[in-house]
Amino acid sequence: MSIVTTRRVVLGALMLVLAWAGSPPGAALVAQGPQSRSLPTFEVDPAWPKVPEKWKLGDPSSFAIDAQDNVWLLHRPRTLPPEQASTAAPPVMVFDPSGKFIKAWGGAGNGYEWPEREHGIHVDAKGFVWLGGNNCPTNGIRGLKPVADDQLLKFTSDGKLVMQVGKSNQSKGNADTRNLHRPADAWVNAATNEVFVADGYGNHRVVVLDATTGAYKRHWGAYGAPPEDTNPGNYDPSAPPAKQFRAVTCVSIAKDGTVYVCDRTSDRIQSFKKDGTFIKEAIVAKETLANGSVWDIALSSDPQQRYMFVADGQSHRIIILQRDTMEMVGTLGVGGRIPGRFNAPSSVAVDSRGNLYTGETFEGKRVQKFTVKR
Repeated sequence: MSIVTTRRVVLGALMLVLAWAGSPPGAALVAQGPQSRSLPTFEVDPAWPKVPEKWKLGDPSSFAIDAQDNVWLLHRPRTLPPEQASTAAPPVMVFDPSGKFIKAWGGAGNGYEWPEREHGIHVDAKGFVWLGGNNCPTNGIRGLKPVADDQLLKFTSDGKLVMQVGKSNQSKGNADTRNLHRPADAWVNAATNEVFVADGYGNHRVVVLDATTGAYKRHWGAYGAPPEDTNPGNYDPSAPPAKQFRAVTCVSIAKDGTVYVCDRTSDRIQSFKKDGTFIKEAIVAKETLANGSVWDIALSSDPQQRYMFVADGQSHRIIILQRDTMEMVGTLGVGGRIPGRFNAPSSVAVDSRGNLYTGETFEGKRVQKFTVKR
């Protein structure tokens, strides 16, 4: 199902831009949708987070929210310039909702292969922390080993290794049941004790594993079909949707059991049942090319999870979809460097109170908290 941008949505987006022009820095507004929905309104918290003075953050790559509403930030210390390397914070940083620093850990250690390029973090209902990476052997990034991150790591909340699934640089492709290939994200479904992996930047699939043993259970590609190892080519908005995923960058499971999957560079989200049965598709921003419009998603905290927040790094905004119809109903922020605006938002998370957390890689290189006002 494609998102149809009606005249009223366009008008709402225009009203948002005009509102921004007359708003004080830090006030974040949300456009009203085509049915004049009462969407949540947010205000940026410029004091969040309080990073210890001795440390600096690299590119933020992912957020997770735990059962206590603590915010887990995964960042890339190796993206700091060489002269700041000695001040790099550990890659896993934990803050309370007010921004107070709680703890930090992570990095290379004995008994596991830490990802060369950190990408996704998830904290499950039992408090275990899941981490993946998306390094490519040929990306030429300074300071990184020329290997593929083909592993998923599971830690205790204090950073003690529980399990590693897969081995670095060992992927055999989309049919491989032992290794992943640059897994971008993971989500544990507590009811079935299964971890769903967005696999990812190298493969074109969702993989489901036993969350306790790491044993392979099943996998699927776009539309629930078997994934292929062939390259689907660059995205063309005038062509029919690709029959396989291009870049599976996120996975999230709603309270009703629906599995949502980002296909970043195809500008789309697909939804599935937990067994891989395809439900529907939404083309989020068909005009977006290059880096794509669907970098990450987060579901709203209300019981029905009425809304979906989509990090659109290409257009420097957060898109708001109505979850049941996958229709665009608003946007948050416009491009810019002042607090409350965005410069390539790549990650988004929502806590139980409805507060929004965003991270910006590349030019942005910052994290922000948006406090929900209504």
